[in-house]
Amino acid sequence: MTRHFLDIHRLSAEDLRGVLDDAHARKAARKGWPQGRPDADAPAKDRVLAMVFEKNSTRTRFSFDAAIRQLGGSAIIANAGDMQLGRGEPVEDTARVLSRMVDAVMIRANSHEDVERFARVSTVPVVNGLTDRSHPCQILADIMTIEEHRGPIAGKTVAWVGDGNNVCHSFIHAAPLLGFHLRVACPPDYHPDLHDLAKGGDSVSLTSDPREAVAGADVVVTDTWVSMGDGDYEERLEAFEGYGVDDGLMEAAAPDAVFLHCLPAHRGEEVTDAVIDGPRSLVWDEAENRIHAQKAVLAWCFSERD
Repeated sequence: MTRHFLDIHRLSAEDLRGVLDDAHARKAARKGWPQGRPDADAPAKDRVLAMVFEKNSTRTRFSFDAAIRQLGGSAIIANAGDMQLGRGEPVEDTARVLSRMVDAVMIRANSHEDVERFARVSTVPVVNGLTDRSHPCQILADIMTIEEHRGPIAGKTVAWVGDGNNVCHSFIHAAPLLGFHLRVACPPDYHPDLHDLAKGGDSVSLTSDPREAVAGADVVVTDTWVSMGDGDYEERLEAFEGYGVDDGLMEAAAPDAVFLHCLPAHRGEEVTDAVIDGPRSLVWDEAENRIHAQKAVLAWCFSERD
């Protein structure tokens, strides 16, 4: 059976833990190596990853390209606008064609439904590189970063402050599987999707008070208030007033609390320079860990086919 990586909640707790452990091990094994050297086991040797982008990207594009190379494979990169997909070819037809030409497909898409449609007919693994509903690869990198600096995620409290967006959804999906508590602080009109919120069960709590969410937390996470495609910039800035992460809000967290942001950051809006550039910030490790987390995802996807 083909293994797709579309949402964290679709994985078992055992598989999710295994992917994270593999990411840690692969990073440790490469210490001091040049970025272009393949891993010793090269699980993607002779394999080709197609990378399809409907949205602009820095971290997803570079990290997946580096990831497949370090696994011993290669990548073909295309913007959807350069493909027949951008001219109206059915998603399913594109999936059938690419399944005969590559060994896996990563898609950074506008619509989560389109990625699910692609995966339903694809005979090779499909990886969600971001959709409007979730960003599972980002959360694997976030959790990997937390564990590198503060030990196992189980039992910890993570505070999400800001928009209840796709990244927030993936944090919600991970909480019950990995045994951490997630407190989400959002303005009432910008809360997470209720179906996704329900997947968190008792592991997730929702408030409109950022200080309540952050109080004593081990990790504070935020994201941009205005995502790609949002056309209500001024309205959002007004709604999120008071939700910016600054030194004062960080002081409400645990004394050794760390700060994460998936980037790009709108400095002076959702986070201050003092926090993102300060000693508690792990954002640069977080960005680097996209490579290692995604290597583990791809290795997991390929393992079922061998």
